[in-house]
Amino acid sequence: MRYYSTRNKNEPVGFAKAALTGLAPDGGLYIPGDIPELGNAVKASLGAMEYTAVALETIKPWVIEDIPSGVLEDMVISAYPFDAPVVKAAGRYVLELFHGPTAAFKDFGARFMARAFSYLRRGEDKPLTILTATSGDTGGAVADGFCGIDGISVIVLYPKGRISPLQEKQIAGHGKNIKALAVEGSFDDCQRLVKQAFKDQDLNKRLNLGSANSINVSRLIPQIAYYVAGSGHVPEKPVFSVPSGNFGNLTAGLYAWKMGAPISRFIAATNINKTIPDYLETGKYQERLSRATLSNAMDVGAPSNFERIAAHFSWENLKDLVFGIHVNDEETRETIAEVYKKGYCLDPHSAVGWKAAERLEQKGALDKDKATVVCTAHPAKFAETLEELDIQAPLPASLEKVMERRVESITIKAEFEALKEQL
Repeated sequence: MRYYSTRNKNEPVGFAKAALTGLAPDGGLYIPGDIPELGNAVKASLGAMEYTAVALETIKPWVIEDIPSGVLEDMVISAYPFDAPVVKAAGRYVLELFHGPTAAFKDFGARFMARAFSYLRRGEDKPLTILTATSGDTGGAVADGFCGIDGISVIVLYPKGRISPLQEKQIAGHGKNIKALAVEGSFDDCQRLVKQAFKDQDLNKRLNLGSANSINVSRLIPQIAYYVAGSGHVPEKPVFSVPSGNFGNLTAGLYAWKMGAPISRFIAATNINKTIPDYLETGKYQERLSRATLSNAMDVGAPSNFERIAAHFSWENLKDLVFGIHVNDEETRETIAEVYKKGYCLDPHSAVGWKAAERLEQKGALDKDKATVVCTAHPAKFAETLEELDIQAPLPASLEKVMERRVESITIKAEFEALKEQL
């Protein structure tokens, strides 16, 4: 498997190079030259396979040149002592991705990535600095996944005041090799600063920088597996409704579809930061400033992974494969309350996915019960929002421990020199 920059197909690299550098030298994102196909035996057995078995078969062709099968199997088993179950809730199928240690779907990418980096850097003397921007859950998952790993330090940038208190404790409560920077700005500012750091030649001479955002292809590859596994646990080829912000999650789903997983279509469900739904409707991509919402991890006005998606799909092809729907905060609250009355508790991000599917059904654009909602975070992570609706979600044991942490972060301006000083 060879990987190319979205901006230059003349300099292919292997998985190890793509993973450890994160961003291509020209500023592009690494994409595969060819999408591997799932074997017929795997597709025929999806509903009966353990999650780790599906993950192993899905990930293997993407990394086999750099990670031997035996090592990869140990890596996958170690990364996923939890499942990605499909359940029937309130009359709809739901793919639950919040059973990992930080109670968010980012655990699937971050835990594999940490183990892959540790293996790929065996024998290295020069420390690696992971620099990542987060709009909420990525930072917590990356901090948890990499905490205590020798030879790797992590610096997480997050928008000050725009993430939940629990999310902040997950990011800035570790200490050890994890450093948290609270940026006076939006997620887009955090993302911009990270990209500037990777392009700064002086900085890269002194520091060995790597990325753990979804701009890094090693974050996306393991996420493909839960779409493949989930597609085998519903009666028909599902339409996955994907809460979307930086669009790494949807990109992973599109890769699963390209690999041959039995998936019908996707719904790109966003909050009012609707850059991609507008693109799907008009064919014109227009970045904009992000706006703060209840579903804060999706507050992205310039989604990085659009560059990847556009490298694989024309607008004409994409609009036939992906519905674009945006949902406002009032609708998000209403959806949480209505679904809770039916016996299931949603977090604000998953509620956006639920409402988007519901709206398409009401329009007649989607058969009822065809959509499977991708639930990306445990509702207890957003207790403040739920309390406003007189809803209390039980706190998982993993999150109870997090609440005992003390936040230790450094506030910086949304300026590159401020970041450079910290680095």
